[in-house]
Amino acid sequence: MSDQLESTLLPVLPLRSGVVLPQMVVTLTLETDEARAAAAAAETVGGELLLVPQVDGRSSRVGVLARVESAGGLPGGGRALMIRATGRALVGAGVVGPGTTAADAAPALWVRAEPLAEAAPTERAVELARELRATFRALLERNGGRAFAEVLRGTEDPGALADLAGWWPELSHERKVEVLETVDVEARVELVLGWATEALAEAQLTDRIRTDVSEGMEKTQREFLLRRQMDAIRTELGEDPDDADVVEGFRTRLAELRAAGAAESVLGAIDKELRRLQRTPEQAVEHGWIRQWLDTAFEVPWATRTDDDLDVGAARAVLDADHTGLDEVKERIVEFLAVRRLRASRQDVTAPASAGRRTGGAILALVGPPGVGKTSLGESVARALGREFVRVSLGGVRDEAEIRGHRRTYVGAQPGRIVRALTEAGTMNPVILLDELDKVGSDWRGDPSSALLEVLDPAQNHTFRDHYLEVDLDLSDVLFLVTANQADQIPGPLYDRLEVIGLDGYTEDEKVAIARDHLVGRQVAANGLRPDEVDVRDGALRRIVAEHTREAGVRTLERTIGKLLRKVATRVAAGIDVAAGIDDAAGIDDAAGTAECPVVVDTDDVPTWLGRARFLPEATERTSVPGVATGLAVTGAGGDVLFVEATTYARGAGDATAGLTVTGQLGDVMKESAEIALSFVRSRAVELGIDPADLDRRFHVHFPAGAVPKDGPSAGVTMTTALVSLLTQRPVRNNVGMTGEVTLQGRFLPIGGVKQKVLAAHRAGLTEVVLPKRNEADLDDVPESVRDLVTIHLVDDVRDVLRLALEPAPAAVAAA
Repeated sequence: MSDQLESTLLPVLPLRSGVVLPQMVVTLTLETDEARAAAAAAETVGGELLLVPQVDGRSSRVGVLARVESAGGLPGGGRALMIRATGRALVGAGVVGPGTTAADAAPALWVRAEPLAEAAPTERAVELARELRATFRALLERNGGRAFAEVLRGTEDPGALADLAGWWPELSHERKVEVLETVDVEARVELVLGWATEALAEAQLTDRIRTDVSEGMEKTQREFLLRRQMDAIRTELGEDPDDADVVEGFRTRLAELRAAGAAESVLGAIDKELRRLQRTPEQAVEHGWIRQWLDTAFEVPWATRTDDDLDVGAARAVLDADHTGLDEVKERIVEFLAVRRLRASRQDVTAPASAGRRTGGAILALVGPPGVGKTSLGESVARALGREFVRVSLGGVRDEAEIRGHRRTYVGAQPGRIVRALTEAGTMNPVILLDELDKVGSDWRGDPSSALLEVLDPAQNHTFRDHYLEVDLDLSDVLFLVTANQADQIPGPLYDRLEVIGLDGYTEDEKVAIARDHLVGRQVAANGLRPDEVDVRDGALRRIVAEHTREAGVRTLERTIGKLLRKVATRVAAGIDVAAGIDDAAGIDDAAGTAECPVVVDTDDVPTWLGRARFLPEATERTSVPGVATGLAVTGAGGDVLFVEATTYARGAGDATAGLTVTGQLGDVMKESAEIALSFVRSRAVELGIDPADLDRRFHVHFPAGAVPKDGPSAGVTMTTALVSLLTQRPVRNNVGMTGEVTLQGRFLPIGGVKQKVLAAHRAGLTEVVLPKRNEADLDDVPESVRDLVTIHLVDDVRDVLRLALEPAPAAVAAA
């Protein structure tokens, strides 16, 4: 400890925010009355005063002796002192100093100050000071501070060197007070050295982190620049740097495709595009086109084929399990399988060597009304063959590119639906169902049906070329199934390429069997029921078919069964709630047995569940008056009964000649048939027992259901019969339906759709049907069960039709 000197009485200037250490020269602003009083008191003792810092709400026990070097005013009117700190002093007791008067606004505080002399530095203090100087210098190199460096250079004493911490801006106020209060030189140097070393380590850590970050950024930037340079070099060499890995991946996939046995034309086309990809810069538009093309090309299963299940018996069993009836389709699929089996077993030795064609595929067209199972049959065929199944909907397609794909130069170009179907199937020999072929349209973008000419031609489709891929696709192994509702809506050249199989609808027995074997079970599951909770008898199904549906297929039948079973489900659920409690969800399964189960639905129960019948035989009512005949027609929904009404009235004053009005939204062919019928009646009036005077009138022929378009020549005989019935007042027999074209000479010409029309007559309750004699061969398509119930008359003259269809004349009845 340094020796104490003689104490003296000095005014105190408190330092509330800073610390002044010995040898420091600072400027202090006199901002408080206390400071101004201290400065005024210092003038009375030769400019001497004691600076005492404040810390933690107390005054330091050690102060600094200071001398006022100069004083001056500030621009704002205040005063400032420039003082020099000379040494440390212990702060003694305070008194009111001399010269203080009662008039002073803020009397100065005088304290007894005992100066502290610096002891001679020890050897260790000198060593520590040397280390402290080096540390300060290292800090200055990082933080700057030229003025402090000059002061450091001129300071040799260890204690004074430690007191330089007062100029250290990062050192806290508390630590500076601690330096002031540390009187021992060695301890003071050691204290400041510890803080300086700590600050230097922190600065070095910060510098190291900053350096690491900077070096990492520099390395990243350097790598980026090098890669850009490499890209530029590869671009100059015709290589795409970013696609190096992509190209290698494509090369690997190409090698796998070659090993799988893909055609050389395909491999060559892909290899050509790969070379183009390597030469094309990434910035070029063609680069994206080529990559997209390669992705699409590799997705096509060029060398993948599934093995057919050639077990003919098993295939027929699958078809029979999935569908009732449809024998013609099933037989054709079985024939297809039989041929494939023979060719596989005999290595196709029977095929002529010069044939040059691939005839492994088949194109079957399933034409029939909605709901007969055309689409679902495709899935069954695929399952029977063991092939993948893909459905392509053509309804509403108007763009040829949908079939053949777009050229690659178009924005958003993609392959056609045939290529996408193969990709989806994952094999080159799937079953592809082209659904709703007759709904294909055409506009300025092309005619999709024309593009289908090559797809659906077994002699050409082994080299089908999609506009997007521009590579030959072998479609000869694909089994194409085409569906349509109306054959006459299919373009002629396309229709010529199809093997058409008609699905003309189901008989009542077949519908009952389908409902029993397929529909009821499906709807029971769909409505949350169990098979043991409901029992729908065949009689109920037959009544539903007869009174609540009138369609060629079974779609409405299934909806009606679903309606019935929903009502059954409501009753079963109500029984469960009563037995188990609505809130007791856990007990529902146990309570199900307490409800009235099974719920039996028999013939007499149908009105209870479904209400009154929607369809009843109306031929008797409609034909009870002369001038109404029952015809048979084919619509998009299958066969249907068509009533023709005829009436006559006197000519008006402005009518020059007798005429004919035909209504019911009819096409030109049907309107011409009406003209032919009236002309025939007029030309054979006497022969037909008609008074010629009755023909000098206007006639009106109407087809009810005027919202439905109608056309075709087969209603000619019905219109003729209706006119003759009107003019002879002989009603048409209510159990007779007819169809056929009539000529001016009265010949009865053949028509199409015989099976559908006969089935429609049977559904409507007619027991006799009059057909042209030349349609006799078509009766083989009519189920035998229907032929046993419907009497079919084959005639070739309209007069024979009139004899069979019209009731006897009143005079003939009286004579009899």
